[in-house]
Amino acid sequence: MTKLWGGRFTKTAEEWVDAFGASIGFDQKLVDEDIEGSLAHVTMLGKCEILSSEEVELIKGGLNILREKAKKGELEFSVHNEDIHLNLEKFLIDEIGPVGGKLHTGRSRNDQVATDMHLYLRNQTEEIMSAVKKLQEAIVCQANDHIETLIPGYTHLQRAQPVSFSHHLLAYFWMLERDYSRLSDSLKRVNISPLGAGALAGTTFPIDREYSAQLLEFEGIYENSLDAVSDRDFIVEFLAASSTLMMHLSRFAEELILWSSQEFQFIEMDDTFATGSSIMPQKKNPDMAELIRGKTGRVYGNLFSLLTTLKGLPLAYNKDMQEDKEGMFDTVETVKGSLLIFAGMIETMKVKAEVMNEAVHQDFSNATELADYLATKGMPFREAHEVVGKLVLTAINKGVFLLELPFSDYKDASDLFEEDIYEVLQPKTVVARRNSAGGTGFEQVKKALAKAQSLL
Repeated sequence: MTKLWGGRFTKTAEEWVDAFGASIGFDQKLVDEDIEGSLAHVTMLGKCEILSSEEVELIKGGLNILREKAKKGELEFSVHNEDIHLNLEKFLIDEIGPVGGKLHTGRSRNDQVATDMHLYLRNQTEEIMSAVKKLQEAIVCQANDHIETLIPGYTHLQRAQPVSFSHHLLAYFWMLERDYSRLSDSLKRVNISPLGAGALAGTTFPIDREYSAQLLEFEGIYENSLDAVSDRDFIVEFLAASSTLMMHLSRFAEELILWSSQEFQFIEMDDTFATGSSIMPQKKNPDMAELIRGKTGRVYGNLFSLLTTLKGLPLAYNKDMQEDKEGMFDTVETVKGSLLIFAGMIETMKVKAEVMNEAVHQDFSNATELADYLATKGMPFREAHEVVGKLVLTAINKGVFLLELPFSDYKDASDLFEEDIYEVLQPKTVVARRNSAGGTGFEQVKKALAKAQSLL
């Protein structure tokens, strides 16, 4: 079988060589985008009178037939035709005759594939942004119910200060808001048209690149034909934004895993997002959270892989760039799936408020409050820090917590202490008093929730 580009060749490759070089196994995902780009291209060819109106309508009709067949799964792609572009061109010629070969006038597979990926990534980025918002909605819903639910706050995974559980959840809302912003900003680089740049140098045909870009709802065109066909920055940027997003999901997943353990018991995952053990009947494993944590590594790998592929490439197109697609496709599916699962986990998780409340009464996370108390009475904070440190040591030696320490121990430590110290040390008081902007105080949390809801 002769290749569509085979005129210059006297030998044909063996099947295993064809299979190694072909991309149809994965780039068939671009079938809708390839047809969409072709419809815009042939419409432009008609406007510029490069093809007759009859030829344009015939080609459009054939492309629409192929689009319907693709939706029904009736197209059988061939490795012999290498990629989605040549496969569709062969189908088109079979459908409408030799006039189908005129579709490729004024373009190359190089600008064609770049156009396909811009269209694909624009659509997928918008879908991912929508999924980010759904996860944020789930977080806000849980946060609304737990403004005054207290949880130990940690640094170094050691109890630090008590915080509102709502405040803790909203930390991830704002991480996701930055992720949304990064993805939104990346669309400026995605939404540019390379169509009509040709193989690398443009074309002699009097095409109208701005018109085809307008038909595809791109905001502009690449100003340089070499750049148009060799640029994959927009994919790198998407992979980088996706890596950051997955990093945030992985951190959140780690906390869900810890919180659902027997050691913490702060939450219980819904059965939908957990699995059992084949040998230990009592087990309820947070497998979906663990999978998201694990899948973060493959998204990082896709970013590093493309950066490595691109780093030594001369202009313009090189076959190496065929390796740009699988990582992009994989990242899209991984991120979309992770966001969907995560929203479900947050929506359905059971928060054990009573366990969290008990935890903040069984530690020294209110110690900073003592230092602040002394500082407000005029003692230098560094001196107050030392006084409180010794009080903590006294409590440890007595096997009690600060709320259980006799008032005489406080007076021995400093005459500045008064009986109100026990109210000051109450975890709810500790949290409520931290009312600085962005703090965990209940009034600040309510303001943060209102702002978060406005962004949704």
